[in-house]
Formats: sequence, C-alpha cells, structure tokens
Amino acid sequence: MTSQFSSDFPRTLRRVIQEVSKAGDLDASLEIIVEQVQTAMNTEVCSVYLKDEERQQYVFMATRGLNQESKGKVTLALDEGLVGLVGERAEPVNEEDAQQHPRNRYIEGIGEEPFHSFLGVPITHHRHVLGVLVVQQMAARRFDESEEAFLITLSAHLAGVIAHARATGSLSLGKSENELVTTQFKGMSASPGVGFGTAVVVYPEADLSSIPERLTEDTYGEVQIFKNAVDETKMEIRNLSRQLGTQLQPGELGLFDAYLQMLDNTEITGEVIFLIRQGDWAQGALRKVIESHVANFENMEDEILRERGTDIKDLGIRLLAKLQSSDTRMVKYTEDTILIGNELTATDLALAPAEKLKGFVSVKGSAYSHVAILAEAMAIPAVMGIEDLPTMLLDGKPVIVDGFGGTLIAYPGSEQIEYYRRVLREEAELVDGLGGLADQPCIMKDNHRIGLWVNTGLMTDVARSLGRGAEGVGLYRTEMYFMMNDRFPTEEEQRVIYRQHLQAFHPRPVTMRTLDIGGDKALPYFPIEEANPFLGWRGIRVTLDHREIFLAQVRAMIKANEGLDTDLRIMLPMISSVAEVDEAQRLISQCYREIVEEGIEVEMPDIGVMIEVPAAVYQARDISKRVDFLSVGSNDLIQYMLAVDRNNAHVAELYQEFHPAVLHALKDIVDAAHAENKPLGICGEMAGNPSAALLLAAMGFDVLSMNATNLLMVKWALTSFANSKGRRILNRVLKMDNAYLIKNYVDDQLRKTGLGAIVRSV
Repeated sequence: MTSQFSSDFPRTLRRVIQEVSKAGDLDASLEIIVEQVQTAMNTEVCSVYLKDEERQQYVFMATRGLNQESKGKVTLALDEGLVGLVGERAEPVNEEDAQQHPRNRYIEGIGEEPFHSFLGVPITHHRHVLGVLVVQQMAARRFDESEEAFLITLSAHLAGVIAHARATGSLSLGKSENELVTTQFKGMSASPGVGFGTAVVVYPEADLSSIPERLTEDTYGEVQIFKNAVDETKMEIRNLSRQLGTQLQPGELGLFDAYLQMLDNTEITGEVIFLIRQGDWAQGALRKVIESHVANFENMEDEILRERGTDIKDLGIRLLAKLQSSDTRMVKYTEDTILIGNELTATDLALAPAEKLKGFVSVKGSAYSHVAILAEAMAIPAVMGIEDLPTMLLDGKPVIVDGFGGTLIAYPGSEQIEYYRRVLREEAELVDGLGGLADQPCIMKDNHRIGLWVNTGLMTDVARSLGRGAEGVGLYRTEMYFMMNDRFPTEEEQRVIYRQHLQAFHPRPVTMRTLDIGGDKALPYFPIEEANPFLGWRGIRVTLDHREIFLAQVRAMIKANEGLDTDLRIMLPMISSVAEVDEAQRLISQCYREIVEEGIEVEMPDIGVMIEVPAAVYQARDISKRVDFLSVGSNDLIQYMLAVDRNNAHVAELYQEFHPAVLHALKDIVDAAHAENKPLGICGEMAGNPSAALLLAAMGFDVLSMNATNLLMVKWALTSFANSKGRRILNRVLKMDNAYLIKNYVDDQLRKTGLGAIVRSV
C-alpha cells in the first residue's frame, strides 16, 4: 500500500460512501462498492458475498475481476470456504496464499484460480453479519495494515447502507404494483396486537430527508405551489441581504446572490418543475433535486466546493419550509390508518382520530419510550426501532403491524393476511376467555392478595380499565393533558380534568403524578433543549424550579377531590434526594392550608415518591419515613441502573427487566418500604409482564399497576400460582447471574402451569 493511499484514506472513504449512499437500490449499491474499492485499493479483484438468512448461505452478489455470469448463482454454506470463515469469526481473514489454506473452497467457473492473496472482512450491522467484502490479487502477499484498516472501516460504514438498500429493494417506485413483493421489516414489539391498514407517513417540518414519495395528478397545481414558494424564498433572501448590507462586505453578501442564482429556472427550480411534471408532488421533487445536488458537491475533492453542498441544503430547507407553511392539505387519515414516521411523538398519536388508528410504527425509539407506552395504553399495536425502514416509500401502501413479534409487513400476501387474521381471532378468544376474571380480586392459590391497578393518562382509558377489573389507578400521567395543549393549562382547567378521573374511578384510589416532563416528553410551548435530556432537567427538578407550575397543579388535584372523598394520592417523580421530598412536602402542605382557608372541605391526600433513580434506591428507607407510600417506576430505574437509553434502538436488547442487578434493587426497595410499614407499588411496564409480575408478587410488592391491556393476563398468571411457589422461583433466580437465563426460566415455569399463551402475548 503506498503512502499516497494512506494520506488519501479519509477522502477516498468519503467518496465511496457518498457514491454508495445515492445508489438507490441494492444491486446498484453493490456494483458501486466493488468498482470503487477495486479502484481505490488498486487491487485486481473485489467481490461481495451477501448472507441469505432464509437459506443459510452466502450468495456471490457483485464482483470486479471475477466471472460476472456467476453473480447470483454461486453460493457457499455458512461454514464453507474462506468467506464462511470470515463470517464465523466476524473478523478479517488476511491470507498471503489463500489457495494453500485448508478452508479454501475451489468453485469452478468463478475465475479465482490466478489469485493468491485474499483479504475478507465481515459486513456487520447490529451484531449480525450481513455479508463479506473480499479483495484478491495474483501476487502471493499479505495485504498490509493500512489496506486492512481501510476495508474494515469501509465495511463498517457500508453495513447500514447495505441494510437499508436491501430493505428498500422490493419497494422501489419504479416497479409496478404487480412486481412489488411482500417485505418484512424487523423492529421491537412496543404494544401487542395486529393492525391491518394503509400506511400514512407523517414527517417533521423542514426535514427534507423524511419527505415521502407521493404522486400527483394535478401537476399544474403542484407547479404553481412550488413557484409561489420560490417567489417567497427569493423575497426572503433579498430582505436578508438588505438588512445585512450595512454590516457585511460586498464579497460576504455574495452568498445571497448565489442563492438567488440557484433559484433561477435553469438550475434547481427548473429541475424540480421537471420532476413535478413527471408526476412527483412538489415536496418530493424538491427533496430529490436537493439531495442530488448536495451529493454531487460533497463528492468533490475541493473543500470549498464541498462546502457549497451545505449552502444548497440550507436553500432546500428554506424552500421546503415555504411549501409546508402554504400547504393546506392536512394529513389524510384513512379509515385503517397505520401511522408511520421517523420519530413519532405523543402529539402525532393524539392528532390521529382514534377510531381510524389501527397501528403505529416509528423508525426511532424503543418499546420503553413514552410514546410506545401510550400506544400500549390505547391498545394500538405498535412497533418501534425499525432503523432501516424506508418510510418515504411506504406512504399509501398496504401494511400489517405485528405488535407481538415487532414486525412491519409491507405488501402482505394472502398467506400473511390469513395468518394474522388467525392470530387476531386467537387473541380475541384469549381475552374473551379471561373476561370472567374481571370482577374477581387477584388472590393467589395460597390466599395471598395482590392489588392490580392501572396506568392512565386519557379519559379513553377509563372504560377499558374498569371493564377489566382495575382496582385503582397506580399512575395517572398528568403530563398528557399538558402535552395536548398549546399553553400551560390553568388551575381551574386542570381541576376539571382531574375531577373527571376521580369521579370515573370513585371510590377506587387514584394516584396522580405531578408533571413529569423532560427526557422524551416535551411540551411544544415549553421546549427543553439539552445534550443529555434523561440526565437533565426533568420531573420534579422542573416543577421545583417553577413552583408556580407545581403549586397550581397540586391545588387543582386537591380541589378536584372536594365532596368525592376518593382516595387521592399525589406522587412525586424523578426524586433523587430527601431534600427534594422535604421541599415538595412543604409546598403541598402550603397548598392544603390555603385551600382549607378558602373554606373548601377536603382531606389531605397521601403523598408518595416514585423510585426511579439509583440514588433513591439507596435512600429508600429514609424516603419511606417521610411519605405515605412508595412506587417504583421500573422503566426509568432499569434505564438508569443499566446505563441504557430506552429510546435507543441500538442498545434496546441491553434493556433487561430480568437483569440480576435490577431484581436485587427491587427486592431492596421492598425491604426498605416494609421496614417502615409503608405500602409499595410498581407502575412500570415490568408490572404488566406476567412472568415479571410473578417475581414482583413474591418480592412483596403490594400493588402492580399496568396498562389495562395486560391486566387480565397478569391476573390469570398470579391466580394460577401460590405465592409460596413464586417465592421459591424468586429465591432461585436471585442466585442466577444472567438475565436471559432468568427470563427463560420464569417463562418456562408459566408454560408448565398452562400459561404459554400469555407468555407469547406480551
């Protein structure tokens, strides 16, 4: 490898990645890879073998230097040849003379006979080997370290591109409806169930990359919409130029002239109009043109010219903002809407008509993100974290959401449709069969009593919760009402909403959590911009800093209970010290005194704390002495204990409810609360998992609070066991050191008791 190659390493790498990124489909991507790598490394052969998961083999997919006619025909078993060795080891294999290696596999007709040196590196995406990238030369020599480093780095960057290209391959708009084949995209199960419907893609404002592909019949109208946006953008740029004219030198003002020139009909504007007249809608045509120009400039060697790509992107965003601000066409929700987006929010969920919403799919996020929890609370099948999902190609397409397996199926065939209809029937039969449990208390076989409560946030939760036998509300997410407003609600507006919930669940206890924003829960009118929001300003930290918000909310909660005498409980989120508890207690007492002085007769509510920060685990007993109850928020506690961002699909499999450290921490919290004779509940997603619920009951939790969807299944599981047996199972798993083994063991105990159906369902 020459020193010249080493010095050009970053530039060469960038050029190859950019070329592949704009290829469009898998075959084109692979052809560019082999061509560019062969040229960059000045090697005689470059080939790509892709792994066929279904047939468990590697397929010879692209090459420069070997027989082109063998592409797609030559295959290797996963343990066959040097390619198989690379895949097995998931690391490079660098051989001076591959023909002498015992694992070398001679394939007739492929044309490898003259080539001796071999370097193969795995193409790995999310811990899975997608394929193997190979370079070969006639001379018998080891490829040097810089060559190996280049190929490793390149394969790491290309893995995501290849995964995306493979995922989009069968959804190209260039294909007719008859050519499009059923395609499955794997993510994470976020809310159980199956949804049949039509994809409706939603996208954030001024984000070019997320604009979906759509066709239009009104090309004239789309052209006029785009021309108006261009005129508005030109006016905006001229105004900016005039405003800054006294502050900048003439040369520095040249950028604005360049923008205006790019908007000339002979450049960007003309290209967009051409695509619109070919049938694209204005926003989609703009995205294609801007992405093409940006890619061309970023691929240039000259650094100054590469920077022009940034200018074009900025211009594209300005144009898109104008298009979107003038676009009166609201999102059209079909009667069977499957909502799909890059990063769907609680607002997206709330805006969609509930009667039309059949499923929910987000590229980003995980099963434990706030919006996923809301989807489950609303009984909407949801899948999160499909990172290679080509959202822009799915708009208006038939899809199925498999909330059990965490899969989205595009263009489902008759077999898939029939299979998932059968799954729906079986699930309905399961729920119907459990209906008789709704009015029965949760009493285990040795008469141990467990309270099964629900988590709520919307009035739509009430009927389903009561219909499934909820004995109380363990978590009322007050932030939902705040998130659906365009300003902070007044004290009286809050009082009315809280009273509706108290009346609906009367005389059952209702636990209202004070405003818990921050992290992945944002208010549009109170933005919190932080580099690390989950470790930042959230929960009680926000409301103690803004006491006016806290005081108004607490007063509204207490006043809402006037004349009802419901067991109102106020819960404080994100507590990390006893000082925060003391300060909040003082403010709540102040609110109560003021309300009594106003002549309102109402009882002082019980005050509790959510244990969701590791510091609170170790102060659980001190906190217990100060409050009336404790409740574990398992979602955040697991996140913080394991240092796993629960919104990050890359680390989702590390978020483990059955992690030994989590189980021991939960047991310590139980011991601390009961040492002070304080009741203890848990209101995270863990409580709604029948297998986990068995362990929680055995630990000594008094109340399990969950989404109504899981209530009957948890009740069935608990009433099928004696708590003494649950304690024996708990004692055994507390001695185990592996989360997967613990989960499998507890799941197996449920299956042996005849509960296999609900192990599958959650």
